[in-house]
Amino acid sequence: MNDLADVDLTVRAAAKRDAGRGIARLPEDARRELGILSGDTVRIEGAGSTVAKVWPGGPDAKPGSVRIDADTRANAGVKVGDTVTVAPVDVEDARSVTLQVPAKRGELDVDDASLERTLARALRDRPLTAGEAVHVERLGGLRFEVEATDPEGTVRVGERTDLSVRYRNTGTTHTGTTHTGTTNVGAAHGTDGSAGDGTVDETSDETGGGSPNRSESSGDGSTTVRTDDRPAGSESGRGATYEDIGGLDEELDLVRELVELPLSEPETFGRLGVDPPKGVLLFGPPGTGKTLIARAVANEVDAEFITIDGPEITSKYKGESEKRLREVFEHASESAPAIVFFDEIDSIAGKRDDGGDLENRVVGQLLSLMDGLDARGEVIVIGATNRVDVLDPALRRGGRFDREIEIGVPGEAGRRQILEVHTRNMPLADDVDLDRIAGRTHGFVGADLESLAQEAAMTSLRRARETDEYLEGIEVTRSDFDRALAGVEPSAMREYVAETPETTFADVGGLEEAKRRLERAVTWPLSHAPLFEAANTDPPTGLLLFGPPGTGKTLLARAIAGESGVNFIQVAGPELLDRYVGESEKAVREVFERARQAAPAIVFLDEIDAVATARDGGSGGGGSAVGERVVSQLLTELDRAAGNPNLAVIAATNRKDALDPALLRPGRIETHLEVPLPDRDARETILRVHARGQPRSEDVDLDAIAEATEGFSGAELAAVCREAALAAIEDVAREHGDEAAEHPEALEVTAAHYEAAVKSVSGSRS
Repeated sequence: MNDLADVDLTVRAAAKRDAGRGIARLPEDARRELGILSGDTVRIEGAGSTVAKVWPGGPDAKPGSVRIDADTRANAGVKVGDTVTVAPVDVEDARSVTLQVPAKRGELDVDDASLERTLARALRDRPLTAGEAVHVERLGGLRFEVEATDPEGTVRVGERTDLSVRYRNTGTTHTGTTHTGTTNVGAAHGTDGSAGDGTVDETSDETGGGSPNRSESSGDGSTTVRTDDRPAGSESGRGATYEDIGGLDEELDLVRELVELPLSEPETFGRLGVDPPKGVLLFGPPGTGKTLIARAVANEVDAEFITIDGPEITSKYKGESEKRLREVFEHASESAPAIVFFDEIDSIAGKRDDGGDLENRVVGQLLSLMDGLDARGEVIVIGATNRVDVLDPALRRGGRFDREIEIGVPGEAGRRQILEVHTRNMPLADDVDLDRIAGRTHGFVGADLESLAQEAAMTSLRRARETDEYLEGIEVTRSDFDRALAGVEPSAMREYVAETPETTFADVGGLEEAKRRLERAVTWPLSHAPLFEAANTDPPTGLLLFGPPGTGKTLLARAIAGESGVNFIQVAGPELLDRYVGESEKAVREVFERARQAAPAIVFLDEIDAVATARDGGSGGGGSAVGERVVSQLLTELDRAAGNPNLAVIAATNRKDALDPALLRPGRIETHLEVPLPDRDARETILRVHARGQPRSEDVDLDAIAEATEGFSGAELAAVCREAALAAIEDVAREHGDEAAEHPEALEVTAAHYEAAVKSVSGSRS
């Protein structure tokens, strides 16, 4: 191998599945220039030096770049966007490797033998050099330091390598021998789906004396140990990495631009003659990754990371809350470069008013502290909230929170990346298709997908225990994910009647024209979006189903949602009304906002005539004119929905003439579809749908029943089938008494039962 060959490449973040594996993915042109093959070892030189195993760059490889994970970047002393020198290096199998454990003896929930077996499995065939840190996902993401190798230099952990571990601050080494070729660590597979890397950050002194340390669990799955004299909320910036963030590449680039550059290269702004940004506000639905992004950026730039939660700041004593804020900013300045992270910042920085003395004082102090930050950019403030509109406007200007970045609900490609993060340590069966799962999880945020992975893992665990396969050969299968999907729903939708209906057009009798037009208006924009772009036209925004009661309007709306597989939000008109001024309009806004977050979605406004009757200058809505305000808000939301091809609005009414004309114009609810009473053929189809599976006698003639039910609606035909079945049940109960439940074979629905049912339903109509 030619040790003199080298090439300069730009660092990119590793693929999600490559985190902690010590892999360098090189594009084909770089591999040819270096004269190396997949599996060879290269040295990566930045401010530091490290080694990695070469893998092909893959279809997304960019010429002139190398993809390496956070550990490799840290060992090389570089960050994403830096330039490194990559050169081939000779490597030989190690006779022994000593690793330092980032904990004291007894602090880990694993014995020495299991620890060494897991390390051997994780490091098999991996090149190492003394002084490097290695990240072991299977041990909760702990980072171990390579203390010594035999021989010295670059070595590879082979089948005959002896691995030994030495606990921190003890000076003792466990000398057990582990051969990597005989390791069996089936129990070591992580199944928690955690996005964090579980790093333990120790701050104790080398002598073991001094002030005691506190161990705290952070939100990204990491464990932080801090000394008692550090202020509340202070944490190490270690933990999450860029490889732990899926589906937010564009948002992450924006945050890096505003946070990483000022902290790592503040002199750049000086040359430009401008001050670096002081604050970044991340906003979006809960669970989308706002906190994770902040932690990852802090980790990558090796900055002090100080988290502030509202309860830590608030005090009942006057002036104490402001004092705590000042202490946090003083500590950040002393520990610069530093990031001060306000999680749920709306809890302490809401809009000031005359009634909230504490809130006003805290907001005022925060404004003063942000104005007083050093212009060198060594302290950056990041705020995160899912209620950006309640923040005090004084915070949302240049010089304070300079930029606002929305962290939204991921699309299908983003969900695929997030699933890769949360399943990269799972023993997945061959039938698990992450693309398929990503396509079925509309509206899921990162936290929802983490819950999905955890639930699938727990399902596989229950199954393994029931079949005596406990932790031996355990795998997470497609059926485990299917069961998990049935129990996990998008968090943004849980406060609404939201679901993915299982109803399809097969459950709707007749109405063929209505089905066709519904499919064209709702399904086509979702499945044929490129055609709409090619035609330079927008899909219809809304569709109105109108017709007599019971004709199947609600069933049609549920069926089109089931056919298209999107989220379905059903809201009855009266549910939006509230006697308090402004609450009804707020309810309308929230429904559409959540629908946009969970898109693609269908908003179904049932009985829309209850809230959208024609406006008449104020008298029609009562004293508060609530009806007019709701109609106005609906018009506004429909206009906003017009530009979103992933959001469809379906309304239903049996009083079309009562609706406000402004709702029914093109660009709003523009498609009007009548759902009439079924004709004779449609009635027969509906009867067959609802009588499906009934134990009917041979004398039941559904054709004759369809003839006899002229003028019946679909709901009434369903009632006929139901009444006939109840009459048959009644006969069995009368014949067998208390033992009726033990004679299901005696149940038979006859023509007489149907005749009685038709008369009963017909009588109730008059």
